[in-house]
Amino acid sequence: MNKPSFFDEMNGADGAVRSHYQTYRRWLSETPDERIARKRAEADIAFRRVGITFAVYGEEAGTERLIPFDIIPRVIPADEWKALKAGLKQRVKALNLFLHDIYHDQEILKAGRIPREQVEGNAQFRPIMRGVDVPAGIYAHIAGVDLVRAGAGEFYVLEDNLRVPSGVSYMLEDRKMMMRLFPELFSKHKVAPVEHYPDLLLETLRASAPNGVSDPTVVVLTPGAYNSAYFEHTFLAQQMGVELVEGRDLFVDNDTVYMRTTQGPQRVDVIYRRIDDDFIDPQVFRADSMLGVPGILQAYRAGKVTLANAVGTGVADDKSIYPYVPEMVRFYLGEEPILNNVPTYMCRKPDDLAYTLAHLPELVVKEVHGAGGYGMLVGPASTQAEIEDFRQRLIANPEKYIAQPTLALSTCPTFVESGVAPRHIDLRPFVLSGKEVTMVPGGLTRVALQEGSLVVNSSQGGGTKDTWVLE
Repeated sequence: MNKPSFFDEMNGADGAVRSHYQTYRRWLSETPDERIARKRAEADIAFRRVGITFAVYGEEAGTERLIPFDIIPRVIPADEWKALKAGLKQRVKALNLFLHDIYHDQEILKAGRIPREQVEGNAQFRPIMRGVDVPAGIYAHIAGVDLVRAGAGEFYVLEDNLRVPSGVSYMLEDRKMMMRLFPELFSKHKVAPVEHYPDLLLETLRASAPNGVSDPTVVVLTPGAYNSAYFEHTFLAQQMGVELVEGRDLFVDNDTVYMRTTQGPQRVDVIYRRIDDDFIDPQVFRADSMLGVPGILQAYRAGKVTLANAVGTGVADDKSIYPYVPEMVRFYLGEEPILNNVPTYMCRKPDDLAYTLAHLPELVVKEVHGAGGYGMLVGPASTQAEIEDFRQRLIANPEKYIAQPTLALSTCPTFVESGVAPRHIDLRPFVLSGKEVTMVPGGLTRVALQEGSLVVNSSQGGGTKDTWVLE
């Protein structure tokens, strides 16, 4: 097999620096190494002080790690961002229309465009949401769409995160850090701002209030301090100027949600929840959940409170539904998708399974309900034993898996132990759906710090970079 060629974000195939990186490259070559080393150490100390940590699963219980931050930004030229933005808006609109449809008239299922059992048999499909009208028909108020760039420089959507997408606090903190460490870079580049994200988020949440509520009370609902993204929950509540609450701080009376305060109960209208469906209401889902609010689903169905994101959105970001998103764009919007999916083999189909089993060493195989980079096989990076083990799993439960070609993810120069070297990256822009679909320019760039690794997830030891969209 030939060595795949990777698209290098900074340097063209001929080795020349791409035009949108030239100013930065010049600055980097003129800046003394010791100044860079000092600034990198400063960033580490500052991030530790702010407490930007992430729990890495599978390590010693309770170990919190600093998310490694790299000071070489990922730069996106204006015209490229314009095309991405149009594609992201289109995709998220279609996903929201799909969610409304499957919980109402199910036109797309009746038309046979998506197999009914794929939706209704999905673990994330919530029959309790049938016929429930959510404000403005919006289910995914906050979407994190993972984009990767392949060998020739074209972008693909790797997955849609519509349940409780995280990572936006790192995007904001990375920018703050870069501006603090290297203010001169921002006078040399016209970098589009991202710091207004919390204002946009609050606006989006307020716009989704139940009908007739003119001055809504918004809260952020967290599972608590032991959650790996707790830093982000506190950060966003603080930036929006709203209360951070846990399930025990809320109660339901007469289908209305109240927050316990020192001044007595206060009505809550919009809940930005960072808790999965399963734990949100012990009366409806998991009876053993201590994180949720008993009766909240009844209040939600009665239209007295908005949950963002809506209950039941998980069915649209499931890996078994992902292959149908381009079809949703055509069906609901009558348009051709601007952003492409990665070609996907659905192992429940006998032909796709046969192909997957025959090509395991060169494919990425993922669990349909998996998340966070767990439960997957990266063929080219696996041993013969791992491949054979996965082969048995596939044969036993083919419907649990999808397979995709191993993409030659683009690389970006990154500081590593040995100096500056290319490392694989992806991009997670955050798309907000309120009165209209909005987003800040850029998103969170995640970088796989191990040489050759394609797994960028923070929970698997990945790092982050600031993302610059040039104006």
